[in-house]
Amino acid sequence: MNDQKRAYIYAGLAIFFWSTVATAFKIGLRYLNPQLLVMYACLTSFLLMLLIVISQNKLKKLLNYSVSDYSNSLILGLMNPFLYYLILFKAYSLLPAQVAQPLNMVWPIVLVFLSGTFLGQKIGLRSYVALFISFAGVMFISSQGDFLGFGNSNTLGLILAVGSSLIWSFFFIFNIRDKRDVELKLLLNFFFATLFIVGLNLVTGNFKIPELKGLLAAVYIGFFEMGFTFLFWLKALKYSKSSDLISNMVYLAPFLSLIFIHYILGESIFATTFIGLILIVAGILYQKIPFKNRKPN
Repeated sequence: MNDQKRAYIYAGLAIFFWSTVATAFKIGLRYLNPQLLVMYACLTSFLLMLLIVISQNKLKKLLNYSVSDYSNSLILGLMNPFLYYLILFKAYSLLPAQVAQPLNMVWPIVLVFLSGTFLGQKIGLRSYVALFISFAGVMFISSQGDFLGFGNSNTLGLILAVGSSLIWSFFFIFNIRDKRDVELKLLLNFFFATLFIVGLNLVTGNFKIPELKGLLAAVYIGFFEMGFTFLFWLKALKYSKSSDLISNMVYLAPFLSLIFIHYILGESIFATTFIGLILIVAGILYQKIPFKNRKPN
């Protein structure tokens, strides 16, 4: 098997599991509140990454890290997974999965504008057009089937779902500057996030032994939203001749997700959800894909 085929297999695995996690979120939230779901998922991811790092004989490298390195990991862990998933899971608890999932996808557009501010990158007209297209998609999805208004919408849920993309974008910017080993960074992120979420649950008296179904959902999320799937995607990028050959495949995930949401959760998919999702993806692709004879902004 050549490397490009391996890349497609790893990318396919990542996309499949990413397309299932919105359903897993909603199932987990039937049995656990957002704080507990984050705690058990983070703990699962931490233990998973610890095993991976030990198997790679990298654990001793942590002894060479400076106070600054650990401080960076503490801040990154605070942002993601701690704050990011607390906000995202709360949004999922207030909205149908078919609404929360695509609204969370606008982060690539948000990232462009934050990069202009924090990384000094130029923002061109094309980026503003992409923002307008994706924003139109957000409006369609937010209407939840009501073309004439937002009577079916939970305002707080909508704000949190879109706001989670802001947290992710800030995390992406700070993380991209950190050139340390990926697995070790993930391990420390999950370690500090687990400390934060355990502390929050202790302070709020929120500890609870979950029902088996809730625990299984949290473990699944820890494995395939936060853990293995990210490593699958890194493998795909490693084996692919060009990242462009697989990077846009990730936008298949939200459409596949609607299938799981419909058949497992039993949600009737709104026409506005499908239209809005197409617009959001179109805006992102318009921003990302360079046109011939034209420099991308």
